[in-house]
Parts: sequence; C-alpha cells; structure tokens
Amino acid sequence: MSWPGLGDLVLTPKGVRFAGRVFLCAIGRGGVRRDKREGDGATPAGIHRITGLLYRADRMACPAPWARPIGPRDLWCDDPASPAYNMPVRAPFAARHERLFRPDPLYDMILTTDWNSAPPRPGAGSAIFLHIWRRPGYPTEGCIAFAREDLMWIVTRIGPGTRLIVPPLPA
Repeated sequence: MSWPGLGDLVLTPKGVRFAGRVFLCAIGRGGVRRDKREGDGATPAGIHRITGLLYRADRMACPAPWARPIGPRDLWCDDPASPAYNMPVRAPFAARHERLFRPDPLYDMILTTDWNSAPPRPGAGSAIFLHIWRRPGYPTEGCIAFAREDLMWIVTRIGPGTRLIVPPLPA
C-alpha cells in the first residue's frame, strides 16, 4: 500500500521526477544497472519501495511523523557473509558495516528502500538509500542523493510504500 501522496519518484536523465517537479540528483558512480552487485557503485534498476526514514536528531528536527532517529551505535551491515546482510544493526558489530551516524551531513536524513531485502541475496548489493549529496554531480556508491532542501521537500510528501522507479538510463 502506498502512502497517500503525490505519486512515484521516477529517475530520469535530468533528475528525479516527483509531484510535477524534477529534482537534480546524483546516482551511483557505476551508473544504473539491472545486475547490481555489492561494491560495483551502481544504482539498481527496478521498482523499489521506500521502507523508512532515518534522521540525525542532534542535527535537525524530526522531518516527518514516520521518521526514526539514529545515533552513534546505528550501522548497516554490508557484509555478504553475514546473516544480517543489508539490514540495520547496532554497534558493537563484528561483520563489515557502514556507519549511519556520520561526521559529514550525507546521512543526516536517509530514506531506506526495499532493494535486496526480501530476503537479502548475498552479494546483490546493500544500503541503497536516498540521502543528502556531497555536492551536485558527485556520484554515490549506488544510492540516489539530493540537495538537503530538495530531500526535505520530498520526505514531507511521501511515506512508507512510496515507489521509486529506476529505469535503465541511456549511457
């Protein structure tokens, strides 16, 4: 079931189209791929669903009623050998992982997706998020990144279940 909102988020060659607007974004350094693999830097093609909203409560107010704050112990497992692969975990955690509570602002606000989640296939890619970009045009490791104010505009108009459509893009 989709959250009552303004439609799908659709990746286009010019950015993400949503609610009659097109938002500049950055995608994975590996482009868009149908055969996403862990570490390839690609944004996975397909129809994905938004599953959650995480935010840094020490840096911003709660951006939406369905958001969950993250703290220093919050991590995301990206180790294909771990039973917790492509899932949120808490420190201390021995398997390879990514910190969600970063010193830079990239993960001040994170929309999580259902990419490779039901159940996760080891090595098929993890942590495909929508988050804040470093700067315009700077590629991600596979996520889709936006200007802070654009991501804030989007998160106040969507919810769990909103579709993210990532078609294969022309080279």
